[in-house]
Parts: sequence; structure tokens; C-alpha cells
Amino acid sequence: MATTTDIKNGLTIEYNEQLFQIVSFQHVKPGKGPAFVRTKLKNLKTGRTIDNTFSSGAKITIVRIERRPYQYLYEDEAGFNFMHTESFEQISIAKVLVDNSDLLKEGQVVEINYHVDTETPLTVEMPAFLELKVASTITGEKGNTASSTALKPAILETGAEIMVPMFINEGDLLKIDSRDRSYSERVKK
Repeated sequence: MATTTDIKNGLTIEYNEQLFQIVSFQHVKPGKGPAFVRTKLKNLKTGRTIDNTFSSGAKITIVRIERRPYQYLYEDEAGFNFMHTESFEQISIAKVLVDNSDLLKEGQVVEINYHVDTETPLTVEMPAFLELKVASTITGEKGNTASSTALKPAILETGAEIMVPMFINEGDLLKIDSRDRSYSERVKK
């Protein structure tokens, strides 16, 4: 059994009979009293984030997680359908397990985290950066297109709406950060 000294970002633990992923942690040693570890935990079933404090040295149960590559195929009423890139096995994942699902593009490769002991899918992780085309956006006003501080809404080819600089036009290929849905750069091809 592990202790709080083994805590690191991204680690999956069992807490209160549920699975949580550690989003962030901070080891605190106050001048008076015992040390403790302040954590932010994401519930892998509901997606909610909670704050929790563990006393230093407390026992925790680490859950074994395996990342498997899958290719996104399509969406139906059951959820999102993926195909394993090596075994070609197809699975359907509930929509609540996919963050930023409106950024998913057919044929895109993602990683699905599996609970090794029960063989159940936990979360779907997209690549950190995605390349997507702008389907529609308003045109920039003359004289306001040189600055990257002014933003306007743009709808991407997947239907997702993000904020982009004024100089972006329809048909441009953009590099998007999938973690916070932000514009990163324009891709030149």
C-alpha cells in the first residue's frame, strides 16, 4: 500500500470507494502541527473536481491504469465509437467520459485509460494539440487584424466554437490546445 509521499499529478487512486485522478497537490509543513498534503481530485466517473487534504504519511490505494490507443469512428445514440488501432476491436464510450467531445474529428487517434483490474474504460484523452479547420467566422475589421489581442468567435470543422485572433479567416488550419480549448497558432502547409 502506498502513502502520501507517492502522490504525483496524474496518479489514479481509490478514495471513498470511487476512482479519482490527482489533478494537483501541494505538500504543506506548517510551523505548528503535523505536515499534510492538499490535493485536487477529479472523480473519473462524474468528472467533478473536489479538494481534499490527507495527513502526511496517510495510506492511499493506487489504481493501475493502462493507456490504449484508439481511433475515433463516429457518434451515435449510445455514445462515441472507437476502434483499437492494433486489434481493431470496437467499443462504445459514454459521452460523459469524453472531455471537450466537440473537438473530436473522425479518424483522430486518442488514448483511452483503462482500469486494469476490471478492464473498464475510465477516460478518453485527446492529444494536447489538434489541427482543425475553421468552418466559419466573421471577417476582421480593417485596421483591427494586425493585433492578436482582439478575439472573435470561430466555428471549427467539428462544430466546436472557440475564440481566435481577428486575422483568422474561413478555411485556415489552426493548432488548438485541447486542454483549455484555446487557439495556439495558424498552421502553414
